[in-house]
Amino acid sequence: MKNNNKIKVIVVDDHAILRAGINQILAATDDVEVIAEAQNGAEAIKLSRQLDADVMLLDISMPDRSGMEVLKYIKSENSHIAVLMLSTYMEDQYAVRALKSGASGYLCKQKASSDLLNAIRTVAKGKKFITPEVAEILADQVGMEKPQSPHETLSDREFQTMVMISSGLSVGEIADQLSLSVKTVSMYRTRLLEKMHLRHNAELTHYAIKNNLVYN
Repeated sequence: MKNNNKIKVIVVDDHAILRAGINQILAATDDVEVIAEAQNGAEAIKLSRQLDADVMLLDISMPDRSGMEVLKYIKSENSHIAVLMLSTYMEDQYAVRALKSGASGYLCKQKASSDLLNAIRTVAKGKKFITPEVAEILADQVGMEKPQSPHETLSDREFQTMVMISSGLSVGEIADQLSLSVKTVSMYRTRLLEKMHLRHNAELTHYAIKNNLVYN
């Protein structure tokens, strides 16, 4: 963040209502301003190249490319911008994965109205925004030399597919939500089952619930 300037923010989410809500929250401040909006990953990458922004609010679930993919791409090109991930998923599903990929923070949309300003101001200073929930997850991992869990071997898209299947969505519904073909989602499903040595969706769901990746 530059001295004496407002914190310049890019908002990336495919839902116009959520972008409008964020704009409304930030419009009431004196030190933060939204300089651009994007509704998909391609637009986010383009804006990160064109604009001198301090912070990007980036949704994890988008129709063209996942937010995790966009995060890695942007950080490889533009390391100075602080990326704050927004998600409907709880912290123990994506937060640590996002932080390891270069995110400056992770915020559940359910908590965005109360924590958003603090999160933006924190990451704009070059610090990490860590919620108590994420701090607890990180603390549990400190000093623990343990074998990699099966779900940690998954790619970001495979992990996202696993969470959605375990939440009760069909391959067709996942394809619709992610704007992917049924064939592509089926391929992710096949890969993740192979990597995790599981046979079918029931075993996958059992694993996800047991490891607190989804909630029954």
